[in-house]
Amino acid sequence: MSATAPYAGPSPIRRPLAAAALLATLISLVFGLLLAGAGPASAHAALTGSDPADGAVVDIAPKEVTLSFSEAIAVGDDSIRVLDPSGKRADTEAEPKDLSEGSTVRYGVALHSGLPDGTYTVAWQAISADSHPISGAFTFSIGAPSDTTVALPSQKVGGGPVGAVYDIARYAAYGGFVLLVGGSAFVLVCWRGGATALPMQRLVVRGWLTLTAATLVMLLLRNPYTGSGKFADAFDLAGLQSVLDTKPGAALVSRLLLLGAAALFIAVLFGTYARREDEREKKDLTFGLAVGGGVVATGIAATWAMSEHASTGIQASIAMPVDVLHLLAVAAWLGGLASLLVALYRTPDIGSAAVRRFSAVAFGSVVVLAATGIYQSWRQVGSWSALTGTRYGQLLI
Repeated sequence: MSATAPYAGPSPIRRPLAAAALLATLISLVFGLLLAGAGPASAHAALTGSDPADGAVVDIAPKEVTLSFSEAIAVGDDSIRVLDPSGKRADTEAEPKDLSEGSTVRYGVALHSGLPDGTYTVAWQAISADSHPISGAFTFSIGAPSDTTVALPSQKVGGGPVGAVYDIARYAAYGGFVLLVGGSAFVLVCWRGGATALPMQRLVVRGWLTLTAATLVMLLLRNPYTGSGKFADAFDLAGLQSVLDTKPGAALVSRLLLLGAAALFIAVLFGTYARREDEREKKDLTFGLAVGGGVVATGIAATWAMSEHASTGIQASIAMPVDVLHLLAVAAWLGGLASLLVALYRTPDIGSAAVRRFSAVAFGSVVVLAATGIYQSWRQVGSWSALTGTRYGQLLI
């Protein structure tokens, strides 16, 4: 009977590699949980005041109703509705008038003259600077409160099944971007031999597919997400056209166009580049892919920066490039880490040199993340004292 040699476990080289990857994973998870637990100081715009105020009882019918918000918003023709006790429109149904002055964001609608006594309901909805829909309602009374008020739907804009699917697609888009950009960078910078490794090819392609599919879903659901909340309205051509006229819609279309260029990049990376044997030619092609891929990755990251918080408020011209750097650093770090784990456990020929290169990339990414994160936090909370005095700012520092 033949004897079987006992399994000695991972090779001496792969043991420290696996340990390093596991440690990096744990650090990433802890860092992510800390940031998730802290949360930003103010994620979306919020209603800060109104005239008449919520619950107010006025003796004379006002000529208009005004609403104030914490930051810039986008409004449509029907963003502010004033309903009388029977549910009929008490406003003139004109587009809300922008009454903003300086740092105060205020919108108003005119009311019909001669409104009778009773309780009036103000229902509003808008798009905040980070492209998320916001909504709310409040009441005021003329003369005295009435026995009946308008019953409004309990579901807020951006909620329900459509909101859930949209949010899933939004987070999936971030994940796809991380795998696409981080995986490609890992192959070009850390382990060029990975261009011929099927697991690495699958990782990057799946990142591209995830980002593309998520972007398409977000584009189709954008109209019902910010409006009716009905899946059927995803195929409303008029609604889709109105989405394309907004910053988020233009950003999503731009992302799809850039993903077409990314598909060509992937084909060259895992096709021509992987088959190239001449070292000089491969070096030249590496440079070309790095430049071209960097431009495409920067463009895709910019589609987030141009449509969310970075594009509004103070120092927008600085905040948008900073936001792009932040996203690229996240992708290089977490996407590279995912690639390293795949390479360690699915391919036999990765060496310690790839880990050393990734360590340098990860260190640089963390430095960029720290710098851009502190700037973003300061810009959001508004002052250095608030940065050091809030839990979110303290965790970043």
